[in-house]
Amino acid sequence: MGTSPLPVADRVPWDDKITPYDRAHFGRYLRLLDAVDAGASSDEICRTILERDPIADFEGAKKTLESHLARARWMCEQGYKDMLKSP
Repeated sequence: MGTSPLPVADRVPWDDKITPYDRAHFGRYLRLLDAVDAGASSDEICRTILERDPIADFEGAKKTLESHLARARWMCEQGYKDMLKSP
């Protein structure tokens, strides 16, 4: 149940500005933050939001979660400023 037609990257492509990946996955970032706030388990978040199987690849799923969660937090702290400027 993805929120973007683009596949989820193993690691978020990082930049100091909002990227096309960020725009495509903005809804996913919001869902991540909501899920963490609601106390969802890492396994559940990986499966339902990031489309990763934490049983088959625990370390890979964990790194994907860490990467996307860090970017979601960055979007809340810094990235939103670029979104407010953009049409």
